[in-house]
Amino acid sequence: MLIWEKKIPLFLVKKESIVGTTIFTGLFALAFINIYSPFELEKWYHTNKIQLFAYSSLATLTGMAVIVISRVLMFSFSKRYHLTYLQFSVWIFIEISSMAVVYSIFVKYFMDDVRTVLEIIKVSIKNTALVLLMPYSAIWLYFSYREKTRQLEKISESKTPIMTSEKMFPFYDEKGKLKFSVLIDDIIYLEASDNYVSIFYTSGNKISKYMVRNTLKNLESKMDKLGFIRCHRSYLVNFNKVKILKRSKEGLQLELNTESQLTLPVSKTYLTNIIESFSEFTISEK
Repeated sequence: MLIWEKKIPLFLVKKESIVGTTIFTGLFALAFINIYSPFELEKWYHTNKIQLFAYSSLATLTGMAVIVISRVLMFSFSKRYHLTYLQFSVWIFIEISSMAVVYSIFVKYFMDDVRTVLEIIKVSIKNTALVLLMPYSAIWLYFSYREKTRQLEKISESKTPIMTSEKMFPFYDEKGKLKFSVLIDDIIYLEASDNYVSIFYTSGNKISKYMVRNTLKNLESKMDKLGFIRCHRSYLVNFNKVKILKRSKEGLQLELNTESQLTLPVSKTYLTNIIESFSEFTISEK
């Protein structure tokens, strides 16, 4: 699909975008006309600074009226049809041309400009495009940035843990903000440390670690149905990674199926759960 056939972002036709575009464009145009005098008001009318400000204010108010009418029509139109980039571009061109025509009529018949209407229109279209396209571009970038920021905040502040895909698990901090997401099959075990939980997972041929501010108890309630078993007060293990349950000088331990030898302690409190998990695993394999 060509760029001209694609639909424009919906934030461009929202009410707040219309209001913001109108106000910002009006202020920008007023400042720009007084600083650079693109319409050559001083040349044609021999005005001083105060008169220039008065004339430019009238021109700006006229332009703002055209923008308001145009954007209200655009808002109504967008409720039924989703504008494409081509349609939006044509709309902006018509908007600029209409503004130039209204301004030309104003200076010709209300300010007695000696030039012909066509001459005034020709200059006005060029200058109007110069004055408007800069604030239009700036306001587009601003609302685009704000829309993306809102979407990111909505995702990160979501209180409902959601799976980013069928095989991934999202980790949220204690405030409910998304901090980390990883493939379930890559998670080896979780370790509690004060108010934080360390997530150990495979990344290529290495074991990596990520810390999130949360409790192991809170995470256990969400991960028990995914094959994660509590083996110790400080450890939650992916039981699919467990290879052997053995007794050593340090007590009962789980040996994990990883390239580098890893073992986790098994406390008496959670021994029954571990034994039952081994039994269920054995039965399910038959």
